[in-house]
Amino acid sequence: MRSVPGIGKVLGMTVLLEIGNISRFDSVGDFSSYARCVESKCISNNKKKGQNNRKCGNRYLSWAFHEAAHHSLAHYPPIKVFYERKKRKTNGMIAIRAVAHKLPRACFHVLKKREAFNMALAFQ
Repeated sequence: MRSVPGIGKVLGMTVLLEIGNISRFDSVGDFSSYARCVESKCISNNKKKGQNNRKCGNRYLSWAFHEAAHHSLAHYPPIKVFYERKKRKTNGMIAIRAVAHKLPRACFHVLKKREAFNMALAFQ
């Protein structure tokens, strides 16, 4: 778990304790949604249907992945390059959300496959 950028001892333990058993998530999308790292939309036939369900999921996982995203920007150059590329297209808040979205995806694969994080696969 600590091979994922930005995740140290405290955030690693927080993430592991909040996840529980990773096998309860069928897909990486389900896990990212539970971690509140994806946008909550209800769209049908290109029309907004109902209110968003943005508070569904685990707020502590969301906090942990956003903290890890901020930490990884300062210490990992490939992540900084990814962030700057996103920031040029949108704004800083959306760019940091994009980095924070990559981290639960990486954690899911690290925990499911039981292998170390590969920077080249996640941040190209």
